[in-house]
Amino acid sequence: MDELAAARRAMGKGSVPAGDAYTIEVRRRYEAQIEDVWDALTSPERLHRWLKPVTGDLRLGGKFELEGGEHGEILRCEPPRLLKVSWLYGPDADAWPGTSEVEVRLAPGPTGDTEFELIHAAVVEEPLFPTYGPGAGGVGWDLYLLALARLLAGDETTDHEAVEKSPEVREFIRRSAAAWGEAHLAAGGEPEHVAAAVEATTNFYAPDPA
Repeated sequence: MDELAAARRAMGKGSVPAGDAYTIEVRRRYEAQIEDVWDALTSPERLHRWLKPVTGDLRLGGKFELEGGEHGEILRCEPPRLLKVSWLYGPDADAWPGTSEVEVRLAPGPTGDTEFELIHAAVVEEPLFPTYGPGAGGVGWDLYLLALARLLAGDETTDHEAVEKSPEVREFIRRSAAAWGEAHLAAGGEPEHVAAAVEATTNFYAPDPA
């Protein structure tokens, strides 16, 4: 829960090659040197320990694929401060190029720590955004960044499937969905729509075990 509270969340508007997009934005500080955080973001051996196994041509202009189907192109790479990739889903994603981009910015903090910022801009079709709001992607990133925090603190590889079944992480998901609901409200969302989206997101990520 401390990791959940450490992040600042916002929802906004942006653009990708496909057009206007929603953005979900996460900012936080990691108690690690910027070079260590950069390595965790770009080293295949470490990426699979908090995100997913990755394959591909991992250089500027190259294409990557994560186990599970997410794939894209490395659009910008400025070590150790900036990484930007297109972020597409599934085998049919190339039919809608430019629908989603993820950008991560790092900056050295005042005490040897690292300021971390992630912005995911996506053109979201029905029914994803009306049903789930920013929590559709935001809860997923909260879970991955929790695993990244554990990695930077020296913990072992995260088994996402096992972790997400634990009561503690189910509560983390519930609170993460609520936090993204607060970001949605702050961006002008209608309270009734936001409440329904928070409930739908919670049920998606942490369905009732019964």
